[in-house]
Amino acid sequence: MKREDDQQLWDLLGQAPPPKLSPFFARNVLRRIREKPGQLNWVRGWLSWRRLVPASGLAVAVISAIIATHHQSAPQKGLESEPDVVAKIDPQDYEVVADLDELLASDENNLWDDNQTL
Repeated sequence: MKREDDQQLWDLLGQAPPPKLSPFFARNVLRRIREKPGQLNWVRGWLSWRRLVPASGLAVAVISAIIATHHQSAPQKGLESEPDVVAKIDPQDYEVVADLDELLASDENNLWDDNQTL
């Protein structure tokens, strides 16, 4: 802005007293800057032992409760509840099963087995 643009403003600014700065101005500014917590200090506050130990204890308790309730509600599969494999076979498939038993028995005595040498 040039002086010719607004003469009244410049005259008014010329009559204003100059600002007086404290001799400790720089020190006070630096003190204010240091007082503001930085991003790192905020993270340190959340990761302090005072908050970390109770939060982790609560997390362990919640996970344990979820596992306990899930384990109790899950159906128990026992050996007694499983029907036998033979009971699942249809009566008309008995001949096929007998043929499979003979095939497995003959496979054990196979000439081309790796364990036998010629």
